[in-house]
Amino acid sequence: MEPRPIPMIDRHFIYFPVRELFADPAAIGLAYEEVNFVAGDGVSLHGWFVPGRSDLTLLWCHGNGGNISHRLENLLLVHNELGLNVFLFDYRGYGRSDGKPSEQGTYLDAEAALSYLDSRKDILPDRIIYFGSSLGGGVAVELAMLRSPYGLILESTFPSIPYMARLSFPFLPLYLFLQARYDSEAKIGGVNAPLLMLHGDRDDLVPIQAGRRLFDAAKDPKEFHTIVGAGHNDTYLVGGKAYWDSMGSLSDRLGR
Repeated sequence: MEPRPIPMIDRHFIYFPVRELFADPAAIGLAYEEVNFVAGDGVSLHGWFVPGRSDLTLLWCHGNGGNISHRLENLLLVHNELGLNVFLFDYRGYGRSDGKPSEQGTYLDAEAALSYLDSRKDILPDRIIYFGSSLGGGVAVELAMLRSPYGLILESTFPSIPYMARLSFPFLPLYLFLQARYDSEAKIGGVNAPLLMLHGDRDDLVPIQAGRRLFDAAKDPKEFHTIVGAGHNDTYLVGGKAYWDSMGSLSDRLGR
């Protein structure tokens, strides 16, 4: 049974799915596997598994817009720079995944993605890093509460939906009408995993102070990496060598 229907206001302000996949990893020269799997409530989901040269695996929870095909440029750089296995999946309602998005639905989808990785004999279940970008950070934090990852990387993410609603609409009580919460600030103190947070200092969608607030609520060991000159969606391009070094440093500390 799918989580209760979400109000139209959540669909208007939070979720921006795109159904059509415009390309796949083969288009950028990457070997990959099409993956079809099922969430705990029976919703059919879709993703791509891209093998790397490491025994570490990145479980990628993307942001609230587009679908996995909009992350191909980023995926190629992750593969080339870090060499990690990557499982990139679409939430319900995005790309080829059935259903409609909701907060509880995205949590179920990430849990199902982790279960899929557990089922693979070529993946070490105790060496999975969760990577959450923007809204995907809230999904990754929830998953980390369910099962501690080998490491947690959060990029351009926020403390909660109510926090962002107050910040973006200071004169409107929008937060009172939104069902979704993604309250990472209330949860992250319970996460037991090395944390790396990445945030652009020119992010005009999720300001860097929002990321800092979430970082302050987390426990050690943790590291905050400011990407000078980066906005919300270009961190991996603007960040250059320092960006990849920070992610590689986490991998190295974990025993890549």
